Amino acid sequence: MGYTKSAVLFLILIIFCSVYVAKVTNLINVNGNFASRSTAEEWQLREESKQQDNPKVGNRTEHLMWFLQISDLHISMFRDEERVKNLGDFMLRTLAAVQPAVVVVSGDLTDARSLNHIGSEQFEGEWEIYRNLLHEHNVTRKTVWLDLRGNHDNFNVAGRNSSSNLFQKYSVQGAKHSKSYMHQVTVAGDKYTFIAVDACLEPGPKRPYNFIGMITGDELENIQHLMEDARESGSKYTVWFGHYPTSCILTPSAGSGGIRDVIGKHPDSLVYLCGHLHTMGGMVKHMYTVQKAGFLELELGDWKDNRLFRLAAIDHGMFSFVDVHHNEWPIVLITNPKDALFNNPLREDIRLQAESTHIRLLAFSLAPIVECRIRVDSEPFAACERITDSVFAAKWEPRKFWYGVHHVEVIVKDADGREKGVRQAFSLDGTPLSFALKARLVLMSDACHIFQAFFGTMLIICVLPLVIFRIWHMAVVRGKAKRPRIQWTFVRCWVRKLWLLSSVNRIFYPLLIFFIYLLVGPWSVADVIDGHFGVVFMWGIIVDGIILPGSLTYLYGFFQLLLCQLPLIYVYASILDRRYRHILSPPNRPKGRLRKFLQHLPFLTIITVEFILLYFHWASYGFLALILSPLRTWSLILNFSLWYQAQYMPDKCLHAGSAVWSTQPKLVKDDN
Repeated sequence: MGYTKSAVLFLILIIFCSVYVAKVTNLINVNGNFASRSTAEEWQLREESKQQDNPKVGNRTEHLMWFLQISDLHISMFRDEERVKNLGDFMLRTLAAVQPAVVVVSGDLTDARSLNHIGSEQFEGEWEIYRNLLHEHNVTRKTVWLDLRGNHDNFNVAGRNSSSNLFQKYSVQGAKHSKSYMHQVTVAGDKYTFIAVDACLEPGPKRPYNFIGMITGDELENIQHLMEDARESGSKYTVWFGHYPTSCILTPSAGSGGIRDVIGKHPDSLVYLCGHLHTMGGMVKHMYTVQKAGFLELELGDWKDNRLFRLAAIDHGMFSFVDVHHNEWPIVLITNPKDALFNNPLREDIRLQAESTHIRLLAFSLAPIVECRIRVDSEPFAACERITDSVFAAKWEPRKFWYGVHHVEVIVKDADGREKGVRQAFSLDGTPLSFALKARLVLMSDACHIFQAFFGTMLIICVLPLVIFRIWHMAVVRGKAKRPRIQWTFVRCWVRKLWLLSSVNRIFYPLLIFFIYLLVGPWSVADVIDGHFGVVFMWGIIVDGIILPGSLTYLYGFFQLLLCQLPLIYVYASILDRRYRHILSPPNRPKGRLRKFLQHLPFLTIITVEFILLYFHWASYGFLALILSPLRTWSLILNFSLWYQAQYMPDKCLHAGSAVWSTQPKLVKDDN
């Protein structure tokens, strides 16, 4: 019978894991249907129309536009002066060398963190540095500078019309556009649309509760109007950009697909450019994917630490890009044939690559380009034809490379001896390449749902075993269930510890009430914005009568449970188990000081971690948050109290649990 139960439990576990894996696989799959049949037919008609307008890709410069993206500048008054100097150099030399039609600046223009790295507010000095750089280098005379707010630019900002909204005062676009906006440029007769998506919370709380963005119903309506205006203007191609990746944007009024469906419904949407995640601290350096809605999503690494920027081009409707480190010259971008990884047949006419007469590329440097050579696969290198100072082409026969994946290689040299080599895969028959799994997980998931899952799972891990053992214990005491008989010593030891804890009312009920409180009660009352008190719940923050949906709150609670409550449950259980063993077999001699210290070291370590978390909370939100914080301060008091109870409560409180595990057949009355 035991074998049958184990088999059933194992089968249920396998089914659960299979369903979970299937859901994750479906979530990050990029090879499915991107749109409905009617939408796909609309795209096909538009692409055929574009193909009629666009001649074959050859050795002329028509239907070609390039631009730059830079993100997460984090201009700071307190750290890394080189960051500002390098940004000035970018504005001076890089813009002069590349001469982009547009520069997209996708948020976090300033750092807005205090000297201790924990507090957050808008420092006017940082915004003045940003504005002075723009004026000093005449940026707006060189190019179109499309800047946008990030979450750091929105720390401690009561609203878009608040005096603390310094983006409105010091940025290029802030005075013209209070939220999302559209800008169009015309290059050689082709109109290109750039739509900026501002998903900053309003009001904007201090860090850390400002990590996830949200698009309200009114703002979504504004974005949809921008889409319609772009469509009616005759624009052929639309580039979307925002600070937050789509996985970090809540769009309650847009349905389950969120902002992705909104972007995907616009048939001219080529790409969504973003920043914010800083390549996950270097763990996901190439954070790119194709969303199921049919458009590319590309996160750009930060300027703050990595000094990255992006060169992007639209060549006959085909989008290409390369991410570049500052002061790496020459910069080379092959636009035809484009990188096979980013082929997107539902948004681009990739047949143009197979029907082209020339390979095309862009090359920029601080000195004139003096040599440009190219080859495909193992063919000999051939010199490229110079079309302009920055555009090069080489005649080729694409039919020779029709099947499978091939490689094009370019070597570029400038007059100062700098050299750059680029090797890129391409596919003319549509052979797909795969995006990195980590990138798809980050960009195609929903951060809020992940945080909820983390918190919910950790809460279940903390509560469910105690509740199960409590119910089992009561059944044994009442004679309705058998005592546990476990063969494996390690498992029996763990079960006994948790069983004893669940049988002690003085510890079990306070823990259970605390965990239930986390679900329903406020976690903190704090000055979430200077002069504006907010109440923080698991599910969100209420400030000035506005509900900001919970997102990072779940992660906040997850770390409290993971680092403090879960290990403390084990500490309490171990103390009770030690006392149980001493009841059965009293020690012969008292413990020395060192042994006592080592015995209490786990508790002291966990409490130290909890004090550190409490300090961060105080440094972020002030003294009131320190006092009125059930999650941080009150839990600390509770944990000291439970530790004291476990250590010093009367032995009779352990009788009920001890009786179950002792060899005596008679169960005693529960005295706790």
